[in-house]
Amino acid sequence: MSYALNEVEATAKRAARGAGYDWGLAEEAAKATRWLCAQGLDGAAVLAGLLEAGYAADLPAHVPQGLDGDWLAKVPLCPLASGPALSDCAARLQHGPLKMGPVAQPVLILAFAALAARQLGVCVTVEGEGFQAVTDAAGLQIEGALPESAAVLTVRAGGSLAAGGPLRTRAEPAEAAWAVLNRFAHKTYAPATEQSRLLGAGAGLSDND
Repeated sequence: MSYALNEVEATAKRAARGAGYDWGLAEEAAKATRWLCAQGLDGAAVLAGLLEAGYAADLPAHVPQGLDGDWLAKVPLCPLASGPALSDCAARLQHGPLKMGPVAQPVLILAFAALAARQLGVCVTVEGEGFQAVTDAAGLQIEGALPESAAVLTVRAGGSLAAGGPLRTRAEPAEAAWAVLNRFAHKTYAPATEQSRLLGAGAGLSDND
């Protein structure tokens, strides 16, 4: 099935929150997922893979331990924490490339690279083993296969982007991935109470017949 990008964004936000991320990072996840879908990628599947990894349960272990120098860690970095940091530190790309890794679901980093490109007013290139992606904030060009994890990503200002086609206005996520997002999103719903059940039943206990 296809879904409007607004619906994808709303579902992604609730799913990230249901997986344990705070509302701020859940909103970042939603915007990143929507951006990827607009580029023709299955952002829902990427987010679903990340949420199932369970990094939110111990997020401090999966974030850069310092923003100076390269962001290298012993455990996978979570792109929902590292991505916003990349956007916040966009200006440092003007002085040289940034290496980070290992990174889980590195495709999500591309959405935050786009934010950095918008701030800098130039293309931003993200490279990993076997692939290179360039974004000018609005568009995205990818060479090679995007992996589910990357030992090291190199992010730098610069690169060139060929004229691309129009952005997508709807997404067609994999059925299994969409089910995962809805499963996590369901955790944010308040459990039904007797009062809510009666209100939702229309007449409640009254009999007007």
